[in-house]
Amino acid sequence: MARSTPSSRGDASSSGDKRASGKSGASKTSKGWLKEHFDDRFVQQSWQDGYRSRASYKLLALDEKDRLFRPGMAVIDLGAAPGGWSQVAAEKVGPEGVVIASDILEMDGLAGVDFIQGDFTEESVLEAILDTLGDRPVDLVMSDMAPNMSGMAAIDQPQAMYLVELALDLARQTLKPQGRFLAKVFQGEGFDAYLKELRNSFDRVVTRKPEASRARSREVYLLAEGFRG
Repeated sequence: MARSTPSSRGDASSSGDKRASGKSGASKTSKGWLKEHFDDRFVQQSWQDGYRSRASYKLLALDEKDRLFRPGMAVIDLGAAPGGWSQVAAEKVGPEGVVIASDILEMDGLAGVDFIQGDFTEESVLEAILDTLGDRPVDLVMSDMAPNMSGMAAIDQPQAMYLVELALDLARQTLKPQGRFLAKVFQGEGFDAYLKELRNSFDRVVTRKPEASRARSREVYLLAEGFRG
């Protein structure tokens, strides 16, 4: 299934960010964004801590509040590149756990993470995910996916909602009863309908805005608990 070119993590750190340009004629806007990015305390902290993305600190904050992880869990990370969330998940579930990361983009290998490159809506990729799981039930499906933003809400919002619909569809196929689903969602058209859809499939849904999520961003994180199967 064709998908609107997703940028897996909207805040990938340093050189991996597609908005960076090596051209000398870079616009003032892009130069300003780069300065803000490199001055960001979470970006700087990620360099010190060895995380691939400032997004790691969003997941760490969510875990601190909601205790997402425990040793031995099976976790699926959708739109995983460059790997900031997968790093955190692998640390938390430990050697007895399983972390399966998937993205249409390439991702360098990570200890404790099985990476499957491809579009997870395609049967071959889904089968690869299921084969890697074996008989293990999935405790948590998480998605930090976002489309490449154009700055036009009429284009960006439908694409963003499409991605989280795909993530929810996979969660419904793989989660064990009472499993959890975590997804980045952008507030706007389709948000309320999506929230209602989650509540139809899960016992409890909460909205989170971790500190590392920029205040001006419309992104929030929806945590759905108690999958009804």
